[in-house]
Amino acid sequence: MPNARRDFDVAVIGGGLMGSAIAWGLARSGQRVAVLDEGDLAYRASRGNFALIWVHSKGLGLAPYSAWTMRSANAWTEFASMLESQTGIDVAFDRPGGFNLALSEREFEARRDWLQRIQDQPNMQRFEFEMIDRERVKQAIPQIGPEVIGASYSKFDGHCNALRLFRALNTGMQQLGTTYLPDHRVERIDYAAGAFRMTTRQGEVQAGKVVLAAGIDNVRLAPMVGLNIPVRPQRGQLIVTEKTAPFLHYPVQTVRQTDEGGVMIGDSQEEAGADPTVGLDVTAVLANRAIRIFPQLAGLNIVRSWACLRVMTKDGFPIYDQSTTCPGAFNASCHSGVTLAAAHALFLAPQIAAGQLSADDFAPFSSRRFNVQALAA
Repeated sequence: MPNARRDFDVAVIGGGLMGSAIAWGLARSGQRVAVLDEGDLAYRASRGNFALIWVHSKGLGLAPYSAWTMRSANAWTEFASMLESQTGIDVAFDRPGGFNLALSEREFEARRDWLQRIQDQPNMQRFEFEMIDRERVKQAIPQIGPEVIGASYSKFDGHCNALRLFRALNTGMQQLGTTYLPDHRVERIDYAAGAFRMTTRQGEVQAGKVVLAAGIDNVRLAPMVGLNIPVRPQRGQLIVTEKTAPFLHYPVQTVRQTDEGGVMIGDSQEEAGADPTVGLDVTAVLANRAIRIFPQLAGLNIVRSWACLRVMTKDGFPIYDQSTTCPGAFNASCHSGVTLAAAHALFLAPQIAAGQLSADDFAPFSSRRFNVQALAA
């Protein structure tokens, strides 16, 4: 339908986990929504998620992020239930608590220091965590290897099946009336008379509001609506093993067993630019550490390994903004699309629907924090 034009209340640019969660929340708020998705040629940061709903190491350097993460994690039970009730898709959400395992006393003490520094920040919303010794870890996870000397643990952590989450959000938003437009890479955004016109190769789409949820492509799109979104790609690599009998009943930050039996391994953070190439040197390091933590993994076959590009800001924290020069334009950029999916759907989307982000909720996450002159004003 080249040159066709369709009008909506909100156009969400980006159909990954973030865009889909926001679109679902907007549709629940009664908005007529279009999702403009580039399609499978996009880098899709959603491919790289580890499916954790993680709290206990978040927020060093920006205390409000810890509170925002906790708020989302606490909403996940309701969020998962709402999705299953609507779509019939169980996203396998579970919140048994999560471990970060240490292979040396040095790692253990560094972890303790990290978590305490988070807790000691001004205006910090404190959360419970524990540093536990090897014997207590072994009571919870008997299969740990002999090199594991202890762990940090938080009862607030959990995980889900991210593929089912993506499917549930996409199915759910369309059931609520959202128009999903694949192969609609936005080439241009024009703003006039309180409306936005998105130009794609498939034609034009017009909306009263627009949400940039396009990951690293937000860098290109943001100036079109008077915003500056400094994000970059950060490569991460993942390994998945064949399915095996359930043995790991808690998510570990770098190793988790899915509800379907496969084991996911991942922890790399590589500054490689927009290059999603798999590197055997990195995957070998990931696999070696995983085997040191759980020796039984050495007997499993690897069925898939891939690399992806996270959406990373200058300080690692999300950016949520609204435009002053193009009212009705919003941005959402972050790398924790699974953890924050509940917050994006249940807290962010209704405020976008209302046309205004609460300063109490979102001012700490504005890109103005990177502008020293603006902060001094």
